[in-house]
Amino acid sequence: MAKMMAAMPAVAARVQSKLCWRAAVFGDRWFAFNFGLIVRVTAVNIFSYRMETIWQDEKIVAHSACLARSFKHFTGRELLPGITDARKLAGRIYEAPFVLVSHGTEPDPILNYGNAAAQALWEMSWAELTRTPSRLTAEAPERGERARLLATVTAHGFIDDYSGVRISKTGKRFRIENATVWNLITEQGKPCGQAAMFREWKFL
Repeated sequence: MAKMMAAMPAVAARVQSKLCWRAAVFGDRWFAFNFGLIVRVTAVNIFSYRMETIWQDEKIVAHSACLARSFKHFTGRELLPGITDARKLAGRIYEAPFVLVSHGTEPDPILNYGNAAAQALWEMSWAELTRTPSRLTAEAPERGERARLLATVTAHGFIDDYSGVRISKTGKRFRIENATVWNLITEQGKPCGQAAMFREWKFL
């Protein structure tokens, strides 16, 4: 049981028995087995027990390939050099030490990807992040600058030195430095969104 609970990031759990010796998952519920007796484990403030397997979803594997392919197309550089296997690439991007987010092509673009570092920085679960309009990651006074940035990226393909202030779900403000922002394209060259990656930020 201890091993399974350790694999659940950002979880505060209340276990209703201390005699549990194994555990399992049924649907969205965690249960512990105590020699045949099922004891429910109540998880509080949990992001998702699926967090470690999000990147294994075939849609996310395909999107990760799009992120890397588009990055190379516009910058001429490899996102993660030396990795050619699609599933391995998806896992490495998701677990990378840098922040990477992307949004789609909706009139008010919605975030459709955020790796583990992005989820931690913005203090959102995968489910929360991927239903958030990307403009809301910035404070209102910063949104005009952000819109101009994205228009520049749309016109030129990418920029490599963006800096700006962003805000987390709980109101923590931070400045990102030297971000790369690039257009996303399908294998047929059709625009399908934009992505941003950065390694440097400081809280304000």
